[in-house]
Amino acid sequence: MNYKDFYTKSINQPEKFWAEQADTIEWYNKPEIILSKDENGYPLWYKDGELNICYLALDKHIQDGYGDQVALIYDSPVTQTVKKYTFSEVKSEVAKLAGGMQSLGLKKGDTAVIYMPMIPQAAFAMLACARIGVTHSVVFGGFAPHELAIRIDDCKPRLIITASSGIEVDRLITYKPLVDEAIELASHRPKKVIVFNRKLGARVPFKKYDVDYDALVYGSEEVPCVPVNTTHPLYILYTSGTTGKPKGVVRDTGGCAVALKFSMQHIYNVKEDEVFWAASDVGWVVGHSFIVYGPLINRNTTIIFEGKPIKTPDASTFWRVIDEHKVNALFTAPTAIRAIKKEDPNGDFIKKYDLSSLKTQFLAGERCDIATLEWYAEHIPVPAVDHWWQTESGWPMIANMMGVEKLPIKPGSVGKAVCGYDIKIFDEEGAEVGPDVQGYVVIKLPLPPGTLLDLWNDNPRFKAGYLEQFPGYYFSGDGGYKDAEDYIFITGRVDDVINVAGHRLSTSEMEEIVSSHKSVAECAVIGINDALKGQTPLALVVTKLNDSIEHYQLEQEIIQLVRQQIGAVASLRNVVIVERLPKTRSGKTLRKLMRSIADGDNYQIPSTIDDEAIVEEIAAVLEKYEIGTYNKKQH
Repeated sequence: MNYKDFYTKSINQPEKFWAEQADTIEWYNKPEIILSKDENGYPLWYKDGELNICYLALDKHIQDGYGDQVALIYDSPVTQTVKKYTFSEVKSEVAKLAGGMQSLGLKKGDTAVIYMPMIPQAAFAMLACARIGVTHSVVFGGFAPHELAIRIDDCKPRLIITASSGIEVDRLITYKPLVDEAIELASHRPKKVIVFNRKLGARVPFKKYDVDYDALVYGSEEVPCVPVNTTHPLYILYTSGTTGKPKGVVRDTGGCAVALKFSMQHIYNVKEDEVFWAASDVGWVVGHSFIVYGPLINRNTTIIFEGKPIKTPDASTFWRVIDEHKVNALFTAPTAIRAIKKEDPNGDFIKKYDLSSLKTQFLAGERCDIATLEWYAEHIPVPAVDHWWQTESGWPMIANMMGVEKLPIKPGSVGKAVCGYDIKIFDEEGAEVGPDVQGYVVIKLPLPPGTLLDLWNDNPRFKAGYLEQFPGYYFSGDGGYKDAEDYIFITGRVDDVINVAGHRLSTSEMEEIVSSHKSVAECAVIGINDALKGQTPLALVVTKLNDSIEHYQLEQEIIQLVRQQIGAVASLRNVVIVERLPKTRSGKTLRKLMRSIADGDNYQIPSTIDDEAIVEEIAAVLEKYEIGTYNKKQH
């Protein structure tokens, strides 16, 4: 099987192609209507099918004789715990929790919010909801009460499932008071809150609506899976919107199951019973698709990792996990690799571990700069495969499909279009552009199975945000280009393009050049307001550990690098060294926030930020060097 023929079939014969993929999973009622449309005219897959995704993830494997295979490894360097659960053990816990939820009055069609740290009970809660047809909405553990309240009011959960605390490196974060405050702030009142007490010393105030997790599971009978329709919402996952009001992405059950099975085999090239580790969080789409549902449907051992790539205890922790658990494929954000590179530039920790089990390293979540890819290639003997997708898609849209044909890797490219995604590059008028011309990344409808069904209770916003700009196409919100061989390069969000005196310049291209400097561990380039040119670029740079280069020298060398490779038109004049960059907990750099700080605009600190103190640090550096709004000459 080669990529070109496989991909072409998926585009030219989508119904035949996805009917064949539907045969790879078990249905209670196999769908006969493969592709249709909903009441709003939006494409629907498998609308007459019936299944249960918890059955596919657990019960099926036990019935096939694999109940004793390890399903889940909990590895928590922050609590110094490693615990393994077989498929039979997970199923027993999940089925009892589901029974307990039913005893509290939950039924098919209800919603539940899960607000949990990275512990096995987070996955058990998701699977228990899916088992009885309750739509779950996982909110990243530790989110501010205000943000949690917004989500409670939007999805109106009958139940919240939480834990007593989470741990950020060496800091205990109490969850229960945050949940109580969110319930006070919200207009909607959930009936019950199930609390898993981790007994780590956190304060757990008791309320009338509280139910103890352990007591509920211990006192409940196992319940069977409830069949649901293909289009039954498996989950709602909130992603940040431009208006500040989060968007609730709705995922169906049947399309999701088919797409995730397809991804595990054809994109990630993971065989059944191998170990797959997505080093992310259940609060993000990666956690839904590739910590919980995807690997378990594919009968893989999945890892729930409660730690960070550095400081838990050091930059060796990833390599220790790979060696100890014989990980076959790793999925992480480039930020994690950059953090490790900064702490261990010579790869000394890597040499201490046996990484022979590792076949492939997948990167996603943000662009991966070439310098990081080169560092990885120098120290790790497996390919680092960049790929691209979104919360909205739920599974990869552009990748090197390692289970179909291992295509040559082009540094800077996220690969080629994945089966089912007819990806085009449009100009502002909606005309397709030629090779190497930058434009808007769009996908011809229908999107393949497993992609978003709608936004929760907000179809007008769904249409306005994704479908109306280019009728007949889904607009990704990203810019990019294809080369002559159909490799796709993502240049970043459309608003990450800056306009310098009429020249449209990609900040990601500049970041690529800045990060190639030998002293740079990571960087961000943003466009800031300029009275003369409209915008000018500003580079914020984190230097490698123990690198003692002077600020002025680094600035001049980087300015020269950018000038040589882009030209004077780039107008990069300012380079500042910062201790760290503001990021979300999932590792995305908050460029828009930095732009707002530099421009003196009003801004809200996103609830997803890793550490709010970074905002003051960035402002202090910009003030010191009189940049942007702090430039007295410009005002």
